[in-house]
Amino acid sequence: MNRTRVVLLLAVLIFPVLGVRAGTMSAAVGARPAAASRPELQAQQTAPTVASVLDGEISAVEKEIVGAAEAMPEDKYNFSPEILKIPGSEYKGVRTFAGQVKHVAIANYFIWAPITGEPVPESLKGDNGAENVKSKAEIIKLLKDSFALGHKAAASLTNENMLQNAEHSKSTRLRLAMFGVAHAYDHYGQMVEYLRMNGIVPPASRGQSN
Repeated sequence: MNRTRVVLLLAVLIFPVLGVRAGTMSAAVGARPAAASRPELQAQQTAPTVASVLDGEISAVEKEIVGAAEAMPEDKYNFSPEILKIPGSEYKGVRTFAGQVKHVAIANYFIWAPITGEPVPESLKGDNGAENVKSKAEIIKLLKDSFALGHKAAASLTNENMLQNAEHSKSTRLRLAMFGVAHAYDHYGQMVEYLRMNGIVPPASRGQSN
């Protein structure tokens, strides 16, 4: 077989293969935009924002605290460790369970309202704030309403305003939003102890090693 025939034979074998590869690559490239347009992939590609991250943190602590508030029987809402008279302890004057829950709710309003620019309800101001909120149902409603304000505050945060001072505050909007979460967790820890002192496992700990 002479050299010319060898070259022609190689050309016949190679070019169809290259054509198949090119067609496969073109099909793959053409398929990419369609795959990228799928809603689930677009959702995965959505980058988190400061607002969405903080909203998630507020949801997390809200779930813990509301769960704890709902777990305590109403007849134990006036419980405080002081009545146990534990030897060597010092619980004189500490808040009752109801006081803990109400404190979180009232603090949420005072911490997050400056971010949204809404006024704190007059009934929550002063040393006796929310004094007319007494039943378990009323206290839990106040608590849930306060977290609703927190979600609204988080949603209002943008890259442009989060480092600006909130209305009538020396703190930035971002710091207030974060502090509300930290403060709530502080009192959640105390609520957990109150539950356990009454033989109640906190909902967040159920199903786990207690």
